[in-house]
Amino acid sequence: MADIPLTTCPVCGARGQWSDAKFRPFCSRRCKEIDLGKWFSEEYKFSAPIRPADFGDALEDTDDTAPGSRDDD
Repeated sequence: MADIPLTTCPVCGARGQWSDAKFRPFCSRRCKEIDLGKWFSEEYKFSAPIRPADFGDALEDTDDTAPGSRDDD
């Protein structure tokens, strides 16, 4: 069986094997909450508004009708 690669927590930099961990990609709940706090305080933010063109072909395969709105009779 192959070894699970070590990953690095994006907040504290700790290295470990937590690919199946509850708080992944973070090493702990604390690091997960620190990251969330950075989004809330706008320390992290998107540099520009997201546009449909940013998704490329991914949006072409979606069904843009609401459930139950089709007339399949």
